[in-house]
Amino acid sequence: MTLPLLERVPLAPYTTLGLGGPARYFHECRTEAELRQALTAARERRLRVQIIGGGSNLVVADAGFPGLVLKVAIGGVTFRDAPDGVELVAGAGVEWDGLVRQAVERGCAGIECLSGIPGTVGATPIQNVGAYGQEIADGLVSVRCLERASLAEVVFTHDQCEFVYRGSRFKGRDRDRYVVLAVSLRLRRDTLPQVRYAELAQAVSRHGGLEQLEPGAAVRVVRHTVLELRRRKSMVLDPADPNARSVGSFFVNPVLPTGAFDELVRRWRDAGEVDPIPTFPADGRVKVPAAWLIEHAGFAKGYRQGGVGISTRHALALVNHGGTTTELLALAQSIDRAVYERFGVRLEREPVVVE
Repeated sequence: MTLPLLERVPLAPYTTLGLGGPARYFHECRTEAELRQALTAARERRLRVQIIGGGSNLVVADAGFPGLVLKVAIGGVTFRDAPDGVELVAGAGVEWDGLVRQAVERGCAGIECLSGIPGTVGATPIQNVGAYGQEIADGLVSVRCLERASLAEVVFTHDQCEFVYRGSRFKGRDRDRYVVLAVSLRLRRDTLPQVRYAELAQAVSRHGGLEQLEPGAAVRVVRHTVLELRRRKSMVLDPADPNARSVGSFFVNPVLPTGAFDELVRRWRDAGEVDPIPTFPADGRVKVPAAWLIEHAGFAKGYRQGGVGISTRHALALVNHGGTTTELLALAQSIDRAVYERFGVRLEREPVVVE
């Protein structure tokens, strides 16, 4: 059977930024068989392939993509009792926040702090999605993938995924080698959720804390509070919020060796500054908020440059105000250059740039 490929499909509607030109060819894969067939067709036609999910971490060039874009829409969600909790298996195309909502409604803890993050399940292990002191690696059991070259199915255990801060083997040495088909998570039941992040802990305490609640109710409070915090920062999808036309955090928080952090402090002091630099511990190194670096390099919330700018609520979010991808990437480059000139720190971009 010949696979029907759509032609000249605009990609902007498939992204949260709302930017980018068309795909030469496009197909939405709802089953693993369709995905294999599409990859085979691309090989036969010698087409480049770009895999997409929810488009929440995607920056598409104004010229679009000259090959085949495959949107992975493989569904399916299963909850199973396990000896030490609940095992959750979800297809790569399942909407992530909808999955978190299902888990919370069942009283399961382990991904509640990841509420409100847009996108699909398949992207979560690739970039080790995290927020408010929790990351997907904390409860991940395995990732089932399709190797693009051989079309063989491969299952990676937690340790084989080589998780690091906002990254994994799928974002590093095996970038574009595999397509995620499904993710398996281990969640907890009948235990209070763990709140590690100071901002979240303070917000939860304003709701009365968790200690007097039964576990299921406590998980719901954490989810509600996370969504509340994210809305204040325009970090949830909302068509009525102009700040929401973004990919969320455009830059990753730098994690510096102690020597590099000491150099950052020296630069800060030599500039006559006396306030402490905000930091978080990170396995023997020091994590510095990228938003702090950006604002102190001269880019305030609400900054505008042509048809793009910085969110009025969060300095890490670059926003489309009717501009172009070229403008957005130019702004990102200006920010990176300013941070490096002021602090000697290079910012790493979080989204994938497709061109």
